[in-house]
Amino acid sequence: MTSTFSAKERTAILKEMSEKPLDLLVIGGGITGAGIALDAQVRGIQTGLLEMRDFAEGTSSRSTKLVHGGLRYLKQFEVKLVAEVGRERAIVYENAPHVTTPVWMLLPIYKQGTFGKFTTSIGLKIYDFLAGVKKEERRTMLSREQTLEKEPLLKKEGLLGGGYYVEYRTDDARLTLEVMKEAVRRGVKAVNHAKAVELLYDENGKIQGVRAVDQITGESYRIYAKKVVNATGPWVDTIREMDHSKKGKYLHLTKGVHIVIDGKRFPLKNAVYFDTPNGDGRMVFAIPRAGKVYIGTTDTNYDGDITRLKMTEADRDYLLEAANGMFPSLNLTPADIESSWAGVRPLIHEEGKDPSEISRKDEIFVSESNLISIAGGKLTGYRQMAKKTVDLVAKQLEQETGQTYPACSTDKVKLSGGDVGGGDGYPRFVQEKTREGVGLGLDEAEAEKLVRLYGSNVDRVFDIIKSSAEEAGNAGLPKSIYAQIVYGIDEEMTVKPVDFFIRRTGALLFDMEWVKKWQEPVVRVMQNHLGWSDEQTEAYKSELQQAIDDAVHPDKG
Repeated sequence: MTSTFSAKERTAILKEMSEKPLDLLVIGGGITGAGIALDAQVRGIQTGLLEMRDFAEGTSSRSTKLVHGGLRYLKQFEVKLVAEVGRERAIVYENAPHVTTPVWMLLPIYKQGTFGKFTTSIGLKIYDFLAGVKKEERRTMLSREQTLEKEPLLKKEGLLGGGYYVEYRTDDARLTLEVMKEAVRRGVKAVNHAKAVELLYDENGKIQGVRAVDQITGESYRIYAKKVVNATGPWVDTIREMDHSKKGKYLHLTKGVHIVIDGKRFPLKNAVYFDTPNGDGRMVFAIPRAGKVYIGTTDTNYDGDITRLKMTEADRDYLLEAANGMFPSLNLTPADIESSWAGVRPLIHEEGKDPSEISRKDEIFVSESNLISIAGGKLTGYRQMAKKTVDLVAKQLEQETGQTYPACSTDKVKLSGGDVGGGDGYPRFVQEKTREGVGLGLDEAEAEKLVRLYGSNVDRVFDIIKSSAEEAGNAGLPKSIYAQIVYGIDEEMTVKPVDFFIRRTGALLFDMEWVKKWQEPVVRVMQNHLGWSDEQTEAYKSELQQAIDDAVHPDKG
C-alpha cells in the first residue's frame, strides 16, 4: 500500500503498522513529532507516528504563531538560542513560504521601558547578526515622530522612538500539517486520534512498541518498533510515568492565552511588541492577521487539565489592560473579543524561576528501557530538535544493526505545498494561481485565500472545484468550501469537524462568523464522506459547539 494521509484509510494504516515492525515509532503528532518523522524517513529510517488527538491539537496550534528569532532571549543572554532559531526561521520560510510570512515588527521605546533606545539599537544589531537577517530585512531605528507615523494608535506619553525589524508570522497548525504531509509522502505511516495506552517491553525490559487504541473505532493495535520516541509535548511526563522513568528533571507547564479583535475595531497598521503597563516585566504582541488583530500572550504557571484549556476572566482582563495601556484610544472591552485560544508551553523546570524566565531550550531524556523523550524547545527550532533526536536514533540503530544512515538534510527539503519558487518566487506564484482560481468562477479574494492556504497543493483543491460543482450545490456550500472539506478528508486526515474548523482552516480562531454560518452543511458533508452514524454526528456537533463556546466564553477561575 502506498503511503496515504486520508481519513478514510486510518484503519488500514493502523493495521499495516501492526503487521510489520517499524524502525522508529514516534508518539506525538505536534510540530516536534512531525519534524522527527520527516527527518527519520528522509534518512531511510522506516517510521510510524501516532497522535492521540488531532495533529497539532496541543501546543503546536496554540502558539503566538511566529517563526521568530526570539529577540527577548537576548535579555536572558541566550545568545546561542537566538542564533540557532534565527537561522532556522529562514530555512522554514524558504521551504514553505505559503505558511510563513515576513512581517515588520515595531518595538516602541518608552521612558523606564524594558528596552532603552541605545540597548534596543545594539540588541537589534546583534540580533540581525546572530540571526543572519537578509540585508533588506535588517533593523532600523525610528524617531518618536516616525514611530507614531508607523503606528498612530500608540500611547504618546513617554514615547522616545522605536525599533523596526522583521519577524515571520506563521500558521502553526498548517506548518505542522505540511511537515506531516511531506513525511507521509516519503513513506511515513501516520494516524491521528490513535492513543498509545500501554508501552510494550521485551524480556530484557527494553521498550519495543506500544498498544494503541483508535479513539474513533475503539479498536486496539499492538505496534512494534526498534526505537520509540516520546514527542508528546505537555504529555511527555505522562508517557515517562507509564515507563516508570520520570526521574530528575521534569516538565514545568506555563499557560499562554491570546485574544482576537476585529480589525475595524482595532485598526493596527503594524505588528507591535510592547511592555505590559503593570510593571511585571512581561511583553505582549499585537499582530494583524486576515482582517483581525490577535493579542498575546500571558505566561502563568499551569497545573490544570491540559486536554481542555481555555481563557479565564483574569487572562482576558490582563490582555485587555495591556492593549488599552499601549493603545489608550481604543478602550477595548470584553465585548470586543471575538475568539481566543489557550495553550501550554512544556518547559523544563528550573528551580526558583518565574514562568517567563524559564529557558525555552530543549532536552533529550533516555530512560533505562531506552524510551527516548524530547521536551522543551519552541516552534522555530523544531527542525533542530528533530535533528538531535534522529541523530541519536540513527546512532543507536547503527550500533545495533550495522546499517549506516546519512546526516540530516531537511534544511533542503521543501515541505508539502512549498513548491512555489522559494521566498522570491512566491508573490508571482500567488498572482498566477489566483488568476487561475478566478478562471474557475471564484472571486479574487476567495481564490487568493486558497492559494495562500495550500501553496502548491492548491492545484488539487482546484481539481476538486472543477469536478464537484454539482455536489457542492446539493450540499448548500460554495464550491471553494466544499473542495476544502474533500481535500481535508482525502489529503490531510481531517476526521472531525473541529479538526476542519480549527486546524485545517483556522476559522474558529480568526473568522467565527464563517464557522457559525457554515457549520451545519460542513458537518453534513463530512458525515456523508466518512459514514458517521447519527450518534457520532451528534457527538461531533456537540464537540464543535463546545469548542466555539470555549473560544468565546472565559472561565471564572
